[in-house]
Amino acid sequence: MAILTVNNIIKSFGTEIILDKITFEVQKGDRIGFVGINGSGKTTLFKTITGEYTPDEGSIVFAKETIAGYMEQHVCKDLYKTAFDEVMTVFSHFIKMEKDLEILSDEIAACSDDNKLHSLILKQTEINDCYVSDGGLTCRSLTRSTLIGLGFKEEQLTNRIKVLSGGQKAKLQLAKMLLSGSNLLLLDEPTNHLDITSVEWLEDFLKSYNGSFIVVSHDRYFLDKVTNRTFEIEYRKLTPYKGNYSTYLKLKEENRLAQQRVYDSTQKEISRVEGIIEQQRRWNQARNFITIASKEKVIERLERDLVRPDDDPENIKFAFKASRRSGNDVLEAENLSLSFGDTEIFKNVNLEVKYQNRIFLIGPNGCGKTSLLKILLDIYEQSGGTIKFGSALDIGYYEQSQSGLNDSKTVIDEIWDLHPQMTMTEVRNSLAVFLFRGDDVYKSIGALSGGERARILLLKLMLAKTNFLLLDEPTNHLDIGSREALENALSDYDGTMFIVSHDRYLINKLADKVCYLDKNGTTLYLGNYDDYLEKRANQEEAEAKSEEPKVNLYKQRKEQEAAVRKLKSAAARCEKELEENEKDVKMLEEKLLDPEISADYQKILDISTEIANLNNTNEKIFSEWSRLTSELEQKNATPD
Repeated sequence: MAILTVNNIIKSFGTEIILDKITFEVQKGDRIGFVGINGSGKTTLFKTITGEYTPDEGSIVFAKETIAGYMEQHVCKDLYKTAFDEVMTVFSHFIKMEKDLEILSDEIAACSDDNKLHSLILKQTEINDCYVSDGGLTCRSLTRSTLIGLGFKEEQLTNRIKVLSGGQKAKLQLAKMLLSGSNLLLLDEPTNHLDITSVEWLEDFLKSYNGSFIVVSHDRYFLDKVTNRTFEIEYRKLTPYKGNYSTYLKLKEENRLAQQRVYDSTQKEISRVEGIIEQQRRWNQARNFITIASKEKVIERLERDLVRPDDDPENIKFAFKASRRSGNDVLEAENLSLSFGDTEIFKNVNLEVKYQNRIFLIGPNGCGKTSLLKILLDIYEQSGGTIKFGSALDIGYYEQSQSGLNDSKTVIDEIWDLHPQMTMTEVRNSLAVFLFRGDDVYKSIGALSGGERARILLLKLMLAKTNFLLLDEPTNHLDIGSREALENALSDYDGTMFIVSHDRYLINKLADKVCYLDKNGTTLYLGNYDDYLEKRANQEEAEAKSEEPKVNLYKQRKEQEAAVRKLKSAAARCEKELEENEKDVKMLEEKLLDPEISADYQKILDISTEIANLNNTNEKIFSEWSRLTSELEQKNATPD
């Protein structure tokens, strides 16, 4: 059964059609990856599904049981909210009830009209019953436990959003979707700003998620890990494929070849029939004109059904070439360290880079990867250690922040000012390779998108013809087609590469070494990203075995059983207290309905205060019960 049906959606902005008759269904258990070049309409389709945009034609129908959660590219708009308060926005209806109850309590306290007082008390009771039955008592404890489960520390719950990392902001969005009870997640570039560790956490979450999801992403490794269907938007149309990203690539190529074979075969048949017609005309007999008319109808039918395969979307295609060969020893760094004031960023960094090495630097956000590149470029000065460069080196640098571009210049001047020896034709031809054609070359750099700025930076690197590339997150802002073009250019590059990247697909395709950086230094792993994962897992397993204490298994089992009994008893006590308190609350609420009490302001105030205190106590008891049952589940799940 479909949980979402999209039927013949058309969406335009002005005269430009963005989506043209888009139709698909999402079934339970679907894990769908949306792919397409930048500007193809993926985010537009998402916003149409969520209701932010209204389709010009067509319909979007959610099944009755579907609860959709939307994770946007740019999250958490109020940067001064705390992490806890941001997630609590999911329970805004409970917060409103709490405010209404406060207002009612004040009105009851100030009311001297018996009839109005009775009405106010009834309203207070009604709201309070709804608040309790729908889960208002536990919403804060649920929010807290969810954030803790997603990796937040207790002290981080009160941090303002503006000081959180991109990965933490993404986790806030996920927490909101979890607590909203969503069974269909719409994720728009969820891996943006996440380091590899956070992306792997997100992969594990999505792989174990019980609902369905649609994810827009340019992260091919991520798509391979989490999706079982792929929707491609190309030329305003949507084409569904079974399987993850890698499977989609194979199926798409097979479809194109099949379409091309049918097209070529039909063209060949048309040419053959045209030859027959030409022959019949030369014979110029009456019966020949009957054959000609018949064959012309055949051609009309063939041409009517003929579908020319779409060309691949236009993309950049370029190459990096070094103007000269460097020496065999490219770079050697020993015991590098970096501190800013009293804050130590890293220490014990050791590097050895040889000619034509392809080394990728990885590590958690904030570990100093970009800072290490800036030390090598003499932008920062190391706090300790030495650096030695080899001979005949020409260094090319791709800066993640894209700040190396002059926003006041035009596109053509940005390139021509660096290479005044080039003719205008040569500059324009170079720009055309990177899809800047016609009047595009006169665009202001400041008006370019992130992807367009990235293409300008890559063009500058290509024209520089350096033999040692230092690249900082070069695939950021690039769509999949541009990433593939960059991979191909780097694959054929005849120089040396030292690259900071979270793009595991890129690392897998190019790396011969992976260098892991943390605050204690660097660890080198031979091979690509998958090799690194395997070696790191083996290393952690060996370390765990060496640290494993010898234990008395009988004693350990008895201690486990005792701990489980203790937890069960404590949880049972909480349940009993909750039950008794609920009875007391109901008894007090019934008292409020007693005409004698409802006429006595002081008694009403005393009873209302007692109910509020019991509810607060219940919330604390429930929080403790949640902790105990969670711990009990972990104990039961732990093998003897």
